[in-house]
Amino acid sequence: MSDLIARHLASWQSFRSLPLWVQVWVAGILVPVNAAGFLLLDTPAGQWTALAAVLVLLSNYPVMLACRGMGRLLSVPHLLIWGPLQLALLYRLGSGGPGPVEQGFVILVLVVNGISLVFDTLDTLRWLRGEREVPGHG
Repeated sequence: MSDLIARHLASWQSFRSLPLWVQVWVAGILVPVNAAGFLLLDTPAGQWTALAAVLVLLSNYPVMLACRGMGRLLSVPHLLIWGPLQLALLYRLGSGGPGPVEQGFVILVLVVNGISLVFDTLDTLRWLRGEREVPGHG
């Protein structure tokens, strides 16, 4: 088995070792809500959210493979990318520009990513304090 395949398998096993509620949150809510930006590329909020989703993927994927799983380090790009996204979406919402579909999407992303950013802040602090274990790896 190649090292890349082994790293993917280890990452999948790490994800599957997370509590079920975390797996549902990530795969059933967080990823789909952010990926929904690709369905609204005709709006600023859709474009910004889709761009943020790509940037999170591009930054987290190599880290996940290097760590062989879902370590706390994955939370850092969320802070760096979704933090500014939250501000941009709040600005968009306050500007009175979004139509009803875009407005609903903005509120959904703000809520979902806002919840995630609370967890990400805690995970980043724990990582900075030396908690570097990766779930699913003993």
